Amino acid sequence: MVTNNTTKIYKKKTFWTAILVVQILLFYVFSRSKMMISFFEHFFELQKSLHQIIFSWIPFSFGDLFYIILGAFLLYSIIKIFKKKSRGSSILKLLIVINIFYFTYQIFWGMLYFQTPIIKKLSSQKEPTLDKAKILALQYLEKCKATRQVVEEDKNGIFVVKDLKAIQKEILFQQEKLPKYISDKKAPQINSFKPSLFKNVMSFTGILGYYNPFTAEAQYNSELPSTFIPFTSAHESSHQLGFAREQEANFVGYLIGIKSENLELRYSTEYFTLKSLLRYIVENDPEFVKSILKNYSAGMKRDRSYEKSFIMKHQGWLDDFFGFTNNLFLKSNQQEGSVTYSYFIDLLLNYEK
Repeated sequence: MVTNNTTKIYKKKTFWTAILVVQILLFYVFSRSKMMISFFEHFFELQKSLHQIIFSWIPFSFGDLFYIILGAFLLYSIIKIFKKKSRGSSILKLLIVINIFYFTYQIFWGMLYFQTPIIKKLSSQKEPTLDKAKILALQYLEKCKATRQVVEEDKNGIFVVKDLKAIQKEILFQQEKLPKYISDKKAPQINSFKPSLFKNVMSFTGILGYYNPFTAEAQYNSELPSTFIPFTSAHESSHQLGFAREQEANFVGYLIGIKSENLELRYSTEYFTLKSLLRYIVENDPEFVKSILKNYSAGMKRDRSYEKSFIMKHQGWLDDFFGFTNNLFLKSNQQEGSVTYSYFIDLLLNYEK
């Protein structure tokens, strides 16, 4: 009887292992087909509004709760695997959950990484030059200095967001004003921004925010310095629209924030853009970057100092681990690594004539 049951479990494990392999191969084939990519793009347009309607009204991140339950199940299953009596059935349950998770992830989100890159939608597709990046850095330095003068500060003279709801509303409004040749995606105008339940852990990982493809919620770390939060929200809202690649979400976030009349959103976007340009330039001309930093306004210098102290306070092995795993994830989805800004700079310099 025991042998018969063991045989049944073995056959089921073989079946679900085979299904997972077939899924991986099938989605790989789909990723090479323009017709299938177009199908998944249209499917995302249908499901994103539905997901936001279902989950946006919940006052906390339902997606985070889902991850907690999933994590608890995985931990429980791994513990059970080490027990000989329950090993077979635990592996079987784990295989079934992995199959369901992988399939759901791919149809809801994974295939969007293979959309036509934004760079191919721009009229110019030239390689970025150091001189052009320097010119733009000088321009954004002046923009930052001007906008910084008119935003609010806390008692320590550091930039502070006074009305996050207004920023979120502005982001949704700006989604509808994106250039049509870059984005023809629908903007549902549903506020589904959520502070992450994992904010304490996020502060030690270097993760500013993330998009949950199962609930269409845009999570952000509410503990971040205010310079990060508006642009991070714009970035995650770009994922909500359907831009999967990280640097493309940065670019769409830039388009959302750079001409906004909301000063907090615009300053955060200008500041992110300036920092990205300086990261691109620093390897080739560190002296130029030093001169830019010296010319920061007094307010910008205080903001930069606060950012640095926040990062230093939260550095550790978790930061290194998550940076490494995120790098692997990005590269597995045909993206550059997390520390590479060149694709965003490509898009920025080709867009900014």
